[in-house]
Amino acid sequence: MVYELLVCGGTVHDGSGAPPVQADVAIVGGRIVEVGRPSAQAELVLEAEGLTVAPGFIDIHSHSDYTLLVDPRAVSAVSQGVTLEVIGNCGFGCGPIADPRLSAGSIYGCDGSVPLTWSSMGGYLEKLRQARPAINVMTLMPNAQLRLAALGLADRAATASEIATMRDLLREGLSEGAIGYSVGLEYPAEKGASEEELIELAREAGRSGGLFATHTRDRAKGAVAAVEEAIRIARAAEVKLQVSHLIPRAGEAASFRCVEVVEEACASGQDIAFDMHTRLYGTTMLSTLLPSWALSDGVEGLRRHLADPGSRAAMKSARTIISSVGDWDKVVLLDLPRRPEISRLSLGEIGRRLMRDPHDCALDILADEAETLNRPMVILLVHTEREQQLAFTHPLCVPGSDATTLAPDGALEGRTFHGAYTWAAWFWRAMVRDWKLMTPEAAIHKLTGLPASILGLSDRGAIRVGARADLAVFDEASFGERGTTFEPNQLAAGMRHVIVNGVPTVRNGALTGQRAGEVLRRRGRPMTF
Repeated sequence: MVYELLVCGGTVHDGSGAPPVQADVAIVGGRIVEVGRPSAQAELVLEAEGLTVAPGFIDIHSHSDYTLLVDPRAVSAVSQGVTLEVIGNCGFGCGPIADPRLSAGSIYGCDGSVPLTWSSMGGYLEKLRQARPAINVMTLMPNAQLRLAALGLADRAATASEIATMRDLLREGLSEGAIGYSVGLEYPAEKGASEEELIELAREAGRSGGLFATHTRDRAKGAVAAVEEAIRIARAAEVKLQVSHLIPRAGEAASFRCVEVVEEACASGQDIAFDMHTRLYGTTMLSTLLPSWALSDGVEGLRRHLADPGSRAAMKSARTIISSVGDWDKVVLLDLPRRPEISRLSLGEIGRRLMRDPHDCALDILADEAETLNRPMVILLVHTEREQQLAFTHPLCVPGSDATTLAPDGALEGRTFHGAYTWAAWFWRAMVRDWKLMTPEAAIHKLTGLPASILGLSDRGAIRVGARADLAVFDEASFGERGTTFEPNQLAAGMRHVIVNGVPTVRNGALTGQRAGEVLRRRGRPMTF
């Protein structure tokens, strides 16, 4: 027998958290066929002596739905050893599309370069398959698009007939391959959703064996009650719950209590886990300041609302993700090409320089960017290292990017989404090397076997005979992030080889140009792919 690929001489972590072994990994037909000391020859040998060989990393919380269509190379991800991403999180995503004009506002990175020509989740997944992404992709059904299809921009609870419409769309998307249902209840398109309608929809996901992922209703002062609501919904719907980026913007006491609430639910027998991004700040679009009614009449209508004192006062009275921070000095505007003089400044500082209310400054920026509302981004300085350590050392937590895939060149050159280039590399550097809070095998389990288990993947996130050949080969001593807060678009260091479905995507630290990712569609219950 001649192997197609042999990863030779590395320290192999199988993804389970067990101690590593010195072994070669042989691959044929996109699967691992031997782990040990194979005697057969191989068409291609990748040297791994002195390096760690792990299953490919799994990003359970990604927003790459659109950027993978724009540039399917997923450079920011594969440069960190990421071989699978779960998209459709926080109620944001690319299907179903009823009105492209409305839907674009609930898709991260949507800039019109790839027109929204499909209508169903199945149509989107086929479009993604045709793009040939470099990484494997799974999607959740995003609640914002369900509500936009059934209610438009109405900021209220759904009626019985509207719930039925959303349930039909959700059922269709699940049958077309989505792995569950996600919500983002802090965002304008979903704020009006009632607990009752969410139970009905989450129950549909539960019937199919899917996952319910929730960006909770309030991640500020009401964070604990919002996590409790998510747990009630999942319990009533009899569905597995993934609490997205659990640690809130409400301080350490609330963070510790949110973790306790999850622990209590788990102890009672509920199937629950949570994830957390790796930044000391949250990040979102500045446009989340806008209530849904302000967007109902398009660009010119938005500008009219922003110019009208009464409409502007109503906008300023609304509680949003950004305004809930409560301190404009903790809201920092990222690079904005047309406004370099205020880029990288807090809204508080911008207000002081312009001698204007910071909230009005933010709305002025949105008026200037009314045709490109997805472009102005802000970071919210709300987390501490103690909160990070609390989350990532917890047995129910997995890390995630909470970002979009990007590339330093090509169609996405110059685009920024914090975490895209850094999340997995930061996790390794901080948790294993700097803080020494995890052993290498424990950290690799958090990046591989644990998220695979949450997702119901039986043949990924592991190095064993029969598993899919998704591998990350790296130098433990140098693997880490290079990106910083204001220079985030820097490729991670220390990743030597990355293999996706048996195909080298990164070889000797350089992209090969090969893209072998698959769009993984759920098929039946229990979930198979």
